[in-house]
Order: sequence, then structure tokens, then C-alpha cells
Amino acid sequence: MKFLDQAKVQIRSGGGGPGCISFRREKYVEFGGPDGGDGGRGGDVWAEAVAGLNTLIDYRYRQHLKARNGQQGMGRQRTGKDGQAVTLKVPAGTEILDEDNETVIADLTHEGQRVLLARGGNGGWGNLHFKSSINQAPRRANPGQPAIERTLWLRLKLIADAGVVGVPNAGKSTFLAACSNARPKIADYPFTTLHPNLGVIAIDETEFVMADIPGLIEGAHEGRGVGDRFLGHIERCAVLLHLIDATGADPLGDYRVIERELAAYGGGLEAKPRIVVLNKSDALAPSEADDLVTLLQGEGVPVARAISGATGHGVPAVLRALRAEIDRTRAAERSALEEPVPWTP
Repeated sequence: MKFLDQAKVQIRSGGGGPGCISFRREKYVEFGGPDGGDGGRGGDVWAEAVAGLNTLIDYRYRQHLKARNGQQGMGRQRTGKDGQAVTLKVPAGTEILDEDNETVIADLTHEGQRVLLARGGNGGWGNLHFKSSINQAPRRANPGQPAIERTLWLRLKLIADAGVVGVPNAGKSTFLAACSNARPKIADYPFTTLHPNLGVIAIDETEFVMADIPGLIEGAHEGRGVGDRFLGHIERCAVLLHLIDATGADPLGDYRVIERELAAYGGGLEAKPRIVVLNKSDALAPSEADDLVTLLQGEGVPVARAISGATGHGVPAVLRALRAEIDRTRAAERSALEEPVPWTP
């Protein structure tokens, strides 16, 4: 299934059905009086986060969603049928934004969450409602309320516990493939990964989800290389794993580029806990890898260790460190939610 993390949709709720102008007509009843029924209510448009979806590809080809109009009222005080509602089924982690693509209307982070996007119009009153002591035969009925039309943006931000960042060709996909059943495309050239990948990591009888995003370049926070959309996929992560390419021409410069982009993007990325490791250490002699780690630490880079995603060297220790940081961050988040709000008179 092709991955799509942003889609534009146009929605329209159902209009209310008009009320009916009708009079009771029966044998031997000369002046039966009004009996026009009300119009039916128009259908609503909802959005719901459902299980089993991880892309918005359905809304590339289905961009117009319309609920049914309410049915017109009928004689004998019969109310028209309500219009059928429409539900946009989206993956958990989907943000719904207004037409300006900036104003957030809803953020569906959990399966089963629902939000009303456009309310259907109420049905109009039939002439029965307008009967009075001075107007026994009203020839008046209300039209139904009009439909609501909106243009919305759907933006998917993957829900993962840990996110892997680094420059292109830093070995992020190799690392994910080495420690999970994910099978991202791997090749020896930059920008092999063109869309985010998710993998379930199992370590010490526990599991967590890791997201691998395409490599970041300078200016990514401004959209260069579609980096602003990629960075959105790690906003919900508890910890970031920063891979530095040991075989790169300037490992220190690569580290600083990524850190600048995370800080410039915002969204809390600059404050997220990080574990920094030197990847592709198998391409260097052991003494050279140790010297490079020492050099980077001397420049203020908090490199934890040298690893190799291809051979698995040092990977279990990194996964345990990620698991511990995830547990610590999630526990802090739960405590913040449970902390009582002080009462002020």
C-alpha cells in the first residue's frame, strides 16, 4: 500500500428537508386542518480514528465526501427521513486542519476517537406548527437548514515510541531492519528512504515502536526535501536516536545540521531526550572508531557509543537505553496528567 501522509478533502453535510404544506382530507371532514409533517434532518460528517490504517492514500482518489440531505416532510404529520451520515475513517495520529492548513480542528491520537466536522441541517417545520387561533389553515412551511461545506486538510503524524534521525545515508533503515521485522528499502546512496517506516522492536521481553524517517538536510524545517513533513512524524516520540555516519566526510558537521533543524522546526523536538551513537563502526578499525568517539565527545557531542547496524555490534545496548528512556518519559507524562490542578477562588 502506498504511503500518503497528507490529503486535501472537501466535505458537505446534508441539508435539512423542507417542511410540508398539507391539509387533512377525509370523507365527511370538510375542514380537516393542517397536517404537514416536518422535514428530515441532514446527515452529519464525522471523522474517526480506526485500527488497521497507516496511510491516507484513500483520500487521494476520494476527495469529495457528501452526506445525504434530509427527506421532505409529508402529509398526515409524517416526518421526512433523516439523511445518512458520512464518516471519514483515518489512521490514529491524524490531525485535521482547516483550509489554511495551519489551524488544527482536531487531533485523533487514539483509535475510536470521533469528531464532528460538519453538522447536518435541521429539517423545516411543516404547516402544522403554524396553526393558531387566528390562522386555522396556514399555508406556510419552513425550508430546511442549508448544508455546510468545508475544505479540510488531513495530516498524518505517525505514533511511535522512538524516532531515528540523521543525515541521508547514515544507516537509519539498516538499523531498523537489523532490530525489527520491518523491511525498508536499503541501498548505498542518499535518499533511499522516501517515506517513513515503522518497526516493532522486541528487547528483554518488552516491545516498542520505532519510526525511521528519511534523511534530513539543511533547511529541512522550511520544507527543503519535504523535511517539514518528515519531522512531523517524530513529534509524538518519547526519545530520538541520532545516528552519526562514521564514514561521512564531516561527522561533526552532520551532527550539528540535524540539531539545528530539530531546534528550528519546533514542536518540542529540541527538548526531546536523545541518544547519540556513531553508526557504521564496522567500516573503521576499532581504534579509529574509539578515537572518533573521543574526538566528537571533546567537541561537545554526547556520543554514547560506536555501533554497527549492519553487523549488530552494540545494537542491543542501544535498544535497552531507548527502552529505559521511553519508560521514563511516558511515566513523566502520566504523572503530569494525573497532577491535580490547584484551585483558585
